[in-house]
This record gives sequence, structure tokens and C-alpha cells, in this order.
Amino acid sequence: MESRQPPTWLLVFTRRKMAGLLALGFSAGLPLLLTSKTLQAWMTIEGVDLKTIGLFSLVGLPYSLKFLWSPFLDRYLPPFLGRRRGWIALAQVGLALAIFLMSLCSPTQGIERLAFFAILVAFLSASQDIAVDAYRADVLESREMGAGAAIYVLGYRVAMLAAGSAALILADHLPWAWVYRLAALTMLAVVAASALAPEPAYRERPPETLSAAVIEPFADFFKRSGWQGAAILGFIVIYKFGDYLISNMTTPFLLKTGFTQTDVGAIQGGVGLLATIVGALAGGAMVNRLGINRSLWVFGFLQAASNLTYYSLSLFPAYWWMVGTIVIENLCGGLVTAGFVAFMMCLCSPRYSATQYALLTSLMALSRDILVSPAGAIAQATGWPSFFLITIAAAVPGMALIPVFAPWNKDEPLGAAPHEGAGQAASS
Repeated sequence: MESRQPPTWLLVFTRRKMAGLLALGFSAGLPLLLTSKTLQAWMTIEGVDLKTIGLFSLVGLPYSLKFLWSPFLDRYLPPFLGRRRGWIALAQVGLALAIFLMSLCSPTQGIERLAFFAILVAFLSASQDIAVDAYRADVLESREMGAGAAIYVLGYRVAMLAAGSAALILADHLPWAWVYRLAALTMLAVVAASALAPEPAYRERPPETLSAAVIEPFADFFKRSGWQGAAILGFIVIYKFGDYLISNMTTPFLLKTGFTQTDVGAIQGGVGLLATIVGALAGGAMVNRLGINRSLWVFGFLQAASNLTYYSLSLFPAYWWMVGTIVIENLCGGLVTAGFVAFMMCLCSPRYSATQYALLTSLMALSRDILVSPAGAIAQATGWPSFFLITIAAAVPGMALIPVFAPWNKDEPLGAAPHEGAGQAASS
């Protein structure tokens, strides 16, 4: 009897390049929570007020400004590991040192020094993201982008388990300083991911001058997208704004509602992580089947609807519903991230992928790290139920922009760049 082959949309997950993206996703995801949710938990336990905790989201400013130095990574090549992987390795070593320096600080004594080293971690993490995001855009063909985004998100979320949930559980048994030192050691260990990832096969030469590396990426983007390019950039800023508002206050909300660090860490890192993995893989498969445009519509609606679960949890703070809320949030978050990453990758030309993707993710980070900075003050002034209703309203403007450049009846958005064959040499 003839054996049945897996569906074509599943075979894409078995390619060698996907293993490299899994490792690099872990490497990119590990530092993020150490300057956001995990740091918020440390500060909450130490008694830092909500307003200060909310303002600490400004530590993530480098994620919003990384497009300023991304042309250097497009123009200049490190002396080892190639155009993308060399920069990744350099950033990883620096991150291990900076995270260790954070462990020497205290939220209650010398919070300014803690903020400085947290900003340094964010700068190095943003630099790593520039190179990793460019690598991902370079190595994947158009038909692989949904699956590649899903695999990357999987590695990213496993790293969040280590830097988030596992850190919270360890903090019930170890001083927070030692939790950060263990994170620094883990960051140092993942340097091998840079050496093991396959190198993309580049079809075009990198920019020949720094001036060209700065100017040409923007000219190329607007040449493809026209006047609607401004709408695309605005959409990237606000598409996940409602989700980011909730994310910025999730940990303080759960801890102040009465759940323990172990409760939050175990559920987010156990059932929540599984839900994210399912969501990311399902999202990658759905992008392959539905196309990027339809995925943006469907996932955006689910993202906004999932915020209702936190509203209901603020009214009925039962343990079983806390579990359900985290499952729903992470499932929808995995779907949305897979589709959103695929959308941004398809807009980047391989020749300028570092600068173009850095610009797009900088705009995304503007929403995640800067626009959400008043979230703590809003929650403190309105109370948790009203705050969560505000987050639902914040999702509406992003959905209203989708028809401008991503019509339901087309597979790819306006201004998508050609990617066919970009990663063939690395696919074996």
C-alpha cells in the first residue's frame, strides 16, 4: 500500500533552516522579559509603586530607535560568521555581561543604576533583533514565511518560559540577583546558535556605502507601497496596541489580585506556553492556507476579543478562570504574532532587510514600550475593570486600517517584496 505523505503545508516545518530559526528565536526572546515583565515582578515584590513600574517600560526605548543604527549592520560585515550571524554572536556576548551587571543592582537602593543596565540590555537585545530579523527575512522564501514565523515564535516563547515563568518560580526559592545571574549564563550558552544556523544565499550585494544603506531602504519601501506606505507604518504602530496595554500590566495585576509568584509563573510557563505554541504553529499553518491579508483580519479580531477575558477576571478573580484567561490570551497571542511577523517580513527586500525590518519593528516597539508607558497610571486611576475595557477600544483603530492595504480578496498586502529563491541554499 502506498504510504500517505504529510500535507504540503506541514512539510515546510521539516526544513533544516527551521531548526536554526528555532534556536535564534530562543536567543532573541531571552533578554526581553528581563527588562519588562520579570523586572516588573522583581520591582513589585520589592514594593516599588505602580506608577514607577509603568514608567519602566521606557527602558525599552532602544527597541523603538533601533532603525537609527540598523544601516551599520546592513553596510558592514563582521570578520567572522557572515553578514548576519557575526552581529548576532557579538550581541549575545554583550547581553550575557549586561544581564550579569543587572544582577548587582537593587530596585530599592540605586534604582537609577538598575535602569541604566536595563537600558544597556535593551540596546544590545535590539541590536541582536536587527540581525536576527534580517537573517529570518533573508533565509525564507515567501511560501515559508508563515511557518518560519511560527517556528521563530516557538523558540521565542520557550525563552520567555526561561526568562519569565521559570524566573518567577525560582524567585520564590532564590534571591532575585541569582535569578538574573542564571539568566546571564543561559544567554552566554546560546551563542552556539549563531554558529549552527545556516547562512542565507544572498542574491544581491549589500549597500556599497553607509549613505546608500541609510537612504535606499526607505526609497525602496515607498517605491513599492506608494502613498499607502504611510498607512502601513501607522498600522504597525497600532495593530497590537490593545494587546500591549494589557501585557504591560498583566504581571502586576495578577500579583496584586492575590495570585502568588509560583501561581503566575507555573500557569504562564506551563499551560500558557503550550497554548502559545499551539497558537503560533496554527497561525503559521493558517497564514500558509489563508494568505497574509486574511490572517491579519481574523487574528486581529481574535486578539481584541481575548481582552474580554481579563475584564471578566478582574470581576471574578477565581484561580480556574485565571488559568483560562492565560490560556486564551496566549493562544490568540501566538496566532497574532505568527501572522504579524509574516506580514512584516514580506515587506522587506533582501538587500535592505536589516534596515527595513528594523524600521518596522521599531514602530511596533514604539507601541509596545513607549505608548503603553501610562498604562500603570491609567490602571491606578480607573481600576482594573475599566482599564481592560480601554484596552479593547484601543484595538479598533488598527482593525480599521487593514482594508487600505490588505484587502480580504488578495493574498499579499500592498508593497510586498519578492522573496522567491532567497533562501534556497540554506534549505537543505
